[in-house]
Amino acid sequence: MNSVAPSSFLVACTDAIGAAHVLTDPHDTAPYLTDWRRRYTGNACAVLCPSTAEEVAALVRIANQHRIALVPQGGNTGLAGGATPDESGAQAVLSLKRLNRVRDVDPHNNTITVEAGVVLAEVQARAAAAGRLFPLSLAAQGSCTIGGNLSTNAGGTGVLRYGNTRELCLGLEVVTPQGEVWDGLRGLRKDNTGYDLRDLFIGAEGTLGIITAAVMKLHPQPAAQVTALAALPSPHAALDFLSLAQRHTGPLLTGFELMSDFCLRLVNRHFPQMRYPFAEPHAQIVLLELSDSESEEHARALFERLMETALEDGLVEDAVVAENLAQSRGFWNLREHIPLAQAEEGLNIKHDIAVPISRIGHFIEETDAAIAKAVPGARMVTFGHLGDGNLHYNVQAPEGVDAKPFLAQYQSAMNRIVYDSVHRHRGSVSAEHGVGQLKIDEAAHYKSDVEVRLMKTLKAAFDPLNLMNPGKVLR
Repeated sequence: MNSVAPSSFLVACTDAIGAAHVLTDPHDTAPYLTDWRRRYTGNACAVLCPSTAEEVAALVRIANQHRIALVPQGGNTGLAGGATPDESGAQAVLSLKRLNRVRDVDPHNNTITVEAGVVLAEVQARAAAAGRLFPLSLAAQGSCTIGGNLSTNAGGTGVLRYGNTRELCLGLEVVTPQGEVWDGLRGLRKDNTGYDLRDLFIGAEGTLGIITAAVMKLHPQPAAQVTALAALPSPHAALDFLSLAQRHTGPLLTGFELMSDFCLRLVNRHFPQMRYPFAEPHAQIVLLELSDSESEEHARALFERLMETALEDGLVEDAVVAENLAQSRGFWNLREHIPLAQAEEGLNIKHDIAVPISRIGHFIEETDAAIAKAVPGARMVTFGHLGDGNLHYNVQAPEGVDAKPFLAQYQSAMNRIVYDSVHRHRGSVSAEHGVGQLKIDEAAHYKSDVEVRLMKTLKAAFDPLNLMNPGKVLR
């Protein structure tokens, strides 16, 4: 580590949180300096590991005195480089992993109060122990933290019924850029007493302040969950099937994941134990799940009626309902192994985008055609949360083409094709991964001047010294 911070900064930090929690040795700091995708590697004058909100506040005040920028970091599982320092060595990483306490579980209020460094899987487990459900579910739930989930407004597989992380949060505790602690840990569903500060900090990726704790909503545990796979001829049919499923099952429909045929072929290629689920190929596969408060029998009866109607209407070409928990887990494993199979296949051009649900079929058709014209043979890995309009729309190099030079030659052009199409359909270039440093230029390019100016005004008002995660979200 090549520190450019004054030694007095490190001494003050050591006095505030103890020498064992001010990391400067390169061996100790290395895990904090590279993002999960290994796209970015930065440098830092120190990695600071406080254990309380008060210690975070003290470190922020010290950073202000020494004009040291802070990069908040949770589980370091982000996908847009939002928690990675720059290469200057002048910034400090502020790890929140030691803020890992569950402060309160209130079953009657259906809330859980947790610190920012609590791992998502632990929140789920503590909710389950109280007979409740915390519905946020992500592939990285064994290592991502609630602070990171809030900072990027993470989505996951349950958004259709439960909403993004923002919808699951009732209150926050935040350390401001001035080193003050705002206690907004109110477990209220209704609080109409002024500006909604909570929502400003959620999704801000640590650029307006540092989230140190949150009050999160809990829900009743479902009596049963039933999972099915349905094969469809097109994305348009998938949209019609989604509408039909919502009419038949209402709020019981908690998952509706779209996967192209190539996605599952790729999984089967690299994980042969995960077989293609149907005897014949189908253009699109939908994974859907019902969470029923009554019984498994009730959920299965709903599924049977839904599938009968969908088959009769020609929306669904084939279907299979999981007979047990193991088979249900197998269906979800197919979905969750798509990114892993992509990685095995080689580097690819990733896009985490959102368009209005009604436009998804048109977006896929038009954008696929534009990419095929620009790069004949390019393979599309299209999957995502159809129920909320979020697609992971990724471009794999043509068969047999070296992926690294393919990315070097086509990444910029592919991004422009995809993001221009997203913009035409009034969508977003980032749905659930955040902006970070990866999409900072694209986000600004597609926003209006008015919107960018308002965001910069907020940033300057909250963080006039620009020490809160600079170079992320906004330039």
